[in-house]
Amino acid sequence: MHPIERLRYVANATGADPATLVSETAMALADLRIEPAGLVLACRRIIERHPTVGPLWWLCARLLSSSEPFELGEQLAMEVANDPTSKHLANAMPNDSTLCIVGWSTAAMQAAVRHGDCRVLVIDSHGDGQSAVNALERASVMAEYVALENAAGAIMSADTVVVEALASGPSEVLSVGGSHGVATITYCTSRPAWLVAPIGTRLPQLLWAAMKERTLCGREPWEVGTDVVPLELFSTVIGPAGMSKDGSAAIVPECEPTPELLRRSAM
Repeated sequence: MHPIERLRYVANATGADPATLVSETAMALADLRIEPAGLVLACRRIIERHPTVGPLWWLCARLLSSSEPFELGEQLAMEVANDPTSKHLANAMPNDSTLCIVGWSTAAMQAAVRHGDCRVLVIDSHGDGQSAVNALERASVMAEYVALENAAGAIMSADTVVVEALASGPSEVLSVGGSHGVATITYCTSRPAWLVAPIGTRLPQLLWAAMKERTLCGREPWEVGTDVVPLELFSTVIGPAGMSKDGSAAIVPECEPTPELLRRSAM
């Protein structure tokens, strides 16, 4: 397959988890060794088609700021594939506990499977809740579907509420729809709210501001399908470096601002 065709396939992919998208994108971009001049344009195209996937912004920013981008791509894909965030979350979960998550939360679901001794309440987000429950049950994890209108009851019944970041900036987090309401209820009821921020989700202010703008793209906030959540609502942040009670210290940018990534492509 020609490199441009493979990139077009990745750009049009839907429903894949961030780790898979990063891996496929890194391999597709590696094929551009034969046409290195196309790297910048290809990176712009990828984030235009996946504006809410923080790890793709991170991947493209890291590649464009590297002197050896094609060698770096495979390394970054391996870093995402071996991200220890879910392991840290599993280790932090007490035995025989009830975990409350929002929608399809990859790291939290991996942690629940790894931990084993827990029950997961999955608050629905745009229809992903039942799919998450089914996946957890196939992995022998007790899980229950919770409609968004019943979120308060699930939050009060849980030992820990976990919201997973699609991306994050210095003081805010982008997550799936419903996350802001869940985090707010958790905060107001003094329940423990944990933010899970996997590798590649921490963006510098320049890229974070661009992501927010592109996510809205002229639409009203209730029309976009994602939530921007204040970091201050979370008592704990769990990422590849482990657990931290200091959110601002834990959300440190993982890539350079790379303004050349933000110009609109002509493709």
